[in-house]
Amino acid sequence: MSFGRLAEEIAREAGDMLLAKRPARPEVVVTKSSPTDIVTALDQASEDLIRARIRAVRPDDAILGEEGGSTGGGRVRWIVDPIDGTVNFLYGVPEWAVSIAVEVDGEVVAGVVNVVPRGEVFTAVKDEGAWLAGERLRCNAGVPLDRALIATGFGYESRRRQVQAEVLAHVLPRVRDIRRGGSAASDLCSVAAGRVDGYYERGPQYWDYAAGGLIAAEAGARVGGLGGKPSNPGLTLCAAPGLFEELHDLLAPLDPERDG
Repeated sequence: MSFGRLAEEIAREAGDMLLAKRPARPEVVVTKSSPTDIVTALDQASEDLIRARIRAVRPDDAILGEEGGSTGGGRVRWIVDPIDGTVNFLYGVPEWAVSIAVEVDGEVVAGVVNVVPRGEVFTAVKDEGAWLAGERLRCNAGVPLDRALIATGFGYESRRRQVQAEVLAHVLPRVRDIRRGGSAASDLCSVAAGRVDGYYERGPQYWDYAAGGLIAAEAGARVGGLGGKPSNPGLTLCAAPGLFEELHDLLAPLDPERDG
C-alpha cells in the first residue's frame, strides 16, 4: 500500500472515531502552553490510534506526533496532528481536522488532511497533485493583494496575540478581508481549494502544516517563511506566486515573528 493511501485510511479512521466518541463538551484533561491551549482525552486517543495503525503496518518508521513527541528512526517519518483545531473541536465549531504527512529522507511526499465535520478529505502526493473528492485542486492565481481574501490564526499566549493584533491592523486595510478558521491544516487546504487566496500565521508547528503545506503546494501555491526560509513556527505563508511575494513584502517590515 502506498504512503498516501495508508495515510488516508488512517486519517479517515481517526476522524470516524472522533465523531463517534465526541461528547457535547469533551473533558479538558491538561493545558499546554497556556490555560487557553487545551488538550482533550480524545486528542490523545486519536494520536494513540494513528500510532498503532502506523506501527501495525510499518513498525520501523519514525513518528512525530503533537501529543506523543518523536519516536523511532529511519528514512520514513510520519508527522501527525491528531486534532488540529482542538478548541474548535471542544466547542463544536465545525473546523477541525486530522492531519497526517509522510516524509522520506526529510522530504514530505504525501499528505492527508481530513476536515472531519465537513466530511472532506484532502490528499496530495508529491508531483501528483492535490485532490478532494476526485477533483484536482488549483489555488487562485492572479489575485492582487488588495483583492485577496487572507486566512490567518492567532496564538494562545497573550503577548504573542498582542503582536498578532498589531500585525493584523496593518494587513486588514490592505486586503479584501480576513478569515480566521482556527485550524492551520484546514486553512492551507482552503488555499489549495481556492476558498481563500492566501494564508499567514505565526506559531503553527510542523505537524500543523506538513500535510496541508504539501496539499497547497501541489495545488500550485507557494509555501514558505520570511526571507526565503521554509515554513516554520516563526511564520508560515501560503499563496499563489505573485500574491505570495506581495503578502511577504507587506508582512516582513512588521516583524511578525516577534512575541512582544
